[in-house]
Amino acid sequence: MNINENPGKGKFGYWIKTSITARMFMVGFLTLVLLIPLMYVQDLIKERKNRQSEVIHEIGTKWGEEVVLYGPMLKLPYKTYTEKKVKDEKTNKIYTETIEDIAYVYLFPKSLDVKAEIDPEEKYYGIYKTAVYDSKMKVSGSFSRPQLLEEAEIRDEDILWNKAKIIIKTSNLKGVSSTVKLHLGQSDYEFSSKYNGETDYQPEFVSLHTLESKAIREGDLPMKKNVNFSLQMNVKGSKQISFIPIGKETTTEIRSDWKTANFFGEFLPYNDDKITETGFDARWKVLDINRPFSQYHFNAPPNLRQFAYGVNFMIPVDEYQKSERSSKYGFLVIGLTFLIFFLIQSISKIHIHPFQYLMIGLALVMFYTLLISISEHSNFFKAYLIAGASIIVLISVYSKSILKSNKFAGLIAVSLISLYTFIYVIIQLESYALLVGSLGLFLILATVMFVSRKIDWGNQ
Repeated sequence: MNINENPGKGKFGYWIKTSITARMFMVGFLTLVLLIPLMYVQDLIKERKNRQSEVIHEIGTKWGEEVVLYGPMLKLPYKTYTEKKVKDEKTNKIYTETIEDIAYVYLFPKSLDVKAEIDPEEKYYGIYKTAVYDSKMKVSGSFSRPQLLEEAEIRDEDILWNKAKIIIKTSNLKGVSSTVKLHLGQSDYEFSSKYNGETDYQPEFVSLHTLESKAIREGDLPMKKNVNFSLQMNVKGSKQISFIPIGKETTTEIRSDWKTANFFGEFLPYNDDKITETGFDARWKVLDINRPFSQYHFNAPPNLRQFAYGVNFMIPVDEYQKSERSSKYGFLVIGLTFLIFFLIQSISKIHIHPFQYLMIGLALVMFYTLLISISEHSNFFKAYLIAGASIIVLISVYSKSILKSNKFAGLIAVSLISLYTFIYVIIQLESYALLVGSLGLFLILATVMFVSRKIDWGNQ
């Protein structure tokens, strides 16, 4: 017997075909089911993004990590005395014993001037790329006899000037491509790497290593007058370069032909003409009153990396971020597309099988795999255009075969074009994303309400 001739027999397929409520539940269930492959796509995007980070880190490890310069500093030892009461076991008398020890004070320079010439280039590893650079740094300044020696009641005879040394803390020793030599006073001093067993590591910062000179000659020390110094360093690095303003007055100038400079840190360049047609020429000036630390520190140099400033040379690759943001709208795209087919089915009485809904949903999910794979070899706009056009053509042709109407197929195509354009605009916007998204959803809701008024909801 034909099911259409005897609806009273009632089968599940007939109920799905004729009941609006059943179709609503079916469409909602399929939408939820398609969230499973959509989550797998989001995991794929995260995996590819992590792979990119691993490759960039690998390139940086081989070429040289980011460069941070902290110094030079004068490491000055001095004698300290503590009194300890000791009991003589034979006489049971208690007497005071003076214990002599060595402590250190780290003196920052009176003036510090840094000039850096950066020559960046792009390095490729498969489909991934990152920025690396050669840097030539000229550091100059002066040390002065600090007032702290009197303020801290350190006597002149307790200061071990003959054991004073210059230290520099810096990252990326692997990238140093020339001998590090400091001209202080009338002499030159070479530096050697010093390992003291300390990791000096924090997850949010690169590790800093210590370079130390030999003992400074008496005539080159700021015992009575200011002593000038100069230093040159050639370092290969990646990602970024930064400096810590430890001078009482610190000036910095960084030049490069890199056209996508991103300045960061606690202090920003003061010159308005820092960006030029051929690159950038950025300048900083930081006074001791501008930062919350003093010109001297006892026992050990403090961790001042949070006050570093400089330039980031990372290539702005946001394809993965945009793909990830796009996939977060996947539920909206699938739901609204199914809603359009549901309204067409309800108004025109054309039957659409659940399997056909499923095929349409899988095509919508396939959009994101196309997007991420194409964007790895092109920019995001081209990838979005190609992936979107492919899926729109596929679904439009498929809908023509199941709806048997050019008009409905055209409506589907226009709706998908509008929807994907709407999503793309939201992704590009930052400050106005919420406003545009809210207005767009309002218009979509108004359209659905307008169209659905023609449906005979009495057929439940």
